[in-house]
Amino acid sequence: MAGPTGLVLLTDRRSARRPLTELVRAGVDAGLRWVVLRERDLPAAERLALAVELRAILADAGGTLLVAGPDPLGGPAVHLTAAGPYPPPRLPLVGRSCHDAVELARLSTEDYVTLSPVHPTRSKPGYGPPLGPAGLRDLVRRSPVPVLALGGISSPAQVTACLAAGAVGVAVLGAVMRADDPATTVAALLTAAEKVSPATAAGPVDVAGSRPGRGGAR
Repeated sequence: MAGPTGLVLLTDRRSARRPLTELVRAGVDAGLRWVVLRERDLPAAERLALAVELRAILADAGGTLLVAGPDPLGGPAVHLTAAGPYPPPRLPLVGRSCHDAVELARLSTEDYVTLSPVHPTRSKPGYGPPLGPAGLRDLVRRSPVPVLALGGISSPAQVTACLAAGAVGVAVLGAVMRADDPATTVAALLTAAEKVSPATAAGPVDVAGSRPGRGGAR
């Protein structure tokens, strides 16, 4: 199962200016194809209902819903925290949040990671100073799997810088959640992502599994 590239949206209903289903639909209509459902604090039944709705919206456009933590639908794609579980579950697509070289060194069969925070952000306090493009580039080179840049990314110029540093895509939260016009914001960020070839900047990447030399089979 191919991993996420380009633009990935992380949900946060507390900062969203619209219901998540409306916001995700607007993003999908603008070209968004990857969404990570967070909302870990929702009661199980409510999270399940939300997952059903979001998965249907994405499926209609050929997109994918990744779930942070256990997937209430038992789907094929999950995104894990840096804290665990280790080893990761054996699923077609597994991602993990990482923040430094130590966490990257713990990876085993994961298919991709997010690296954060690249820029200052409200949603990533306590993880040390922002990486910046130079720090991101260094960790991308250390990562055995494709990297999504995350944290404080809100402009096309920042997207371009992250992909030029070797990320295969960017993950955003506040830029879209708090946007007056989420479709326009998604379209602008996607356009920037499509202008840069991360493989050229960071070396060859097999987004279906790994960088060369790392087995992606499950």
